[in-house]
Amino acid sequence: MTTAGMPRVDLRSDTVTQPTAAMRQAMLAAELGDDVFGDDPSVNALQERIAAITGKPAALFMPSGTQSNFCGILAHCGRGDEYIVGQLAHTYRYEGGGAAVLGGVQPQPLVQDADGRMPLADIAAAIKPDDPHFARTRLLCLENTWNGHVMPDDYLRQATELARRRGLATHLDGARLFNAAVASAAPGQGALARVREIAELFDSVSICFSKGLGAPVGSALCGSHDLIARARRIRKMAGGAMRQAGLLAAAALHALEHHVDRLADDHALAERLADGLRGVDGILVRSADTNIVFADVADERGPALLAHLQAQNILATGLIGLRFVTHLDVDAAGIDRAIATVRDFFGQPAAAAAGAASGPC
Repeated sequence: MTTAGMPRVDLRSDTVTQPTAAMRQAMLAAELGDDVFGDDPSVNALQERIAAITGKPAALFMPSGTQSNFCGILAHCGRGDEYIVGQLAHTYRYEGGGAAVLGGVQPQPLVQDADGRMPLADIAAAIKPDDPHFARTRLLCLENTWNGHVMPDDYLRQATELARRRGLATHLDGARLFNAAVASAAPGQGALARVREIAELFDSVSICFSKGLGAPVGSALCGSHDLIARARRIRKMAGGAMRQAGLLAAAALHALEHHVDRLADDHALAERLADGLRGVDGILVRSADTNIVFADVADERGPALLAHLQAQNILATGLIGLRFVTHLDVDAAGIDRAIATVRDFFGQPAAAAAGAASGPC
């Protein structure tokens, strides 16, 4: 319990989860070695597992998704090269400019539509001719999910085919790729098969274990043997080579075995939250396909609403509009508390939230 007398409902991100009891046991039981020497059996098992799931020949365990994307971009591009990326994409906007600052790789950001898509004509026009005046265009970076939405297969296929026709490699920031797979798998297909189906469109894929899957730390870069060999050298230079990293790899392996299908529960809770907030005067809900709900607050009252929520020990973020993210440490009772607290802020009865929020969780 807290000073507010209520348990915390932390909807800031799916990165805030705590390891489950079963995950902690898996970490305690992990076989360990020295990953810098390549002999940590748990790390090796994780790399083999995620490579097989994504359909790639090899994979490399990383401390973070930022480092995984960074090593992926630099493994594809050299100094004086460039990558094409969305203006609001994580690899461009939210990763400290690492590829440019540390790798000498120039980003070429393009405007995206509301669904995160760069127009194909804009991608084609941004590819530079082979001329000493220009950076060498080497890579196209895409992202799935995009603000909680599953990127359409047709767009991913057309964009990656365009890149290949023009001699570019392709990289997917798939931080929440498992969320995309669970949300979009065909009946009877299975989430892992769907992950592979999406990943096979790209030369490399970065996947986070510490978001929806609920591991405490870690991401993986998946790609060819040659690309992963280059990325391993870059990871070492970036300080990301860890020693007995099997403790962390064991958590990620546990998540792959036990936390994939349950992502559907997070998606249902996000929809429960969106349903409960729809129709509230003063807030416009922009729900998503997976575990993220965005909301626009009228009259610049967003900061005041965040403070009101925090006073009730309910946490959200307001960096790019009000954002709520569901995860394995959030339940239906917490979602209903969040709905009631938002309605209270706008002077609307909490009873309405209970009715609006009814449904699966």
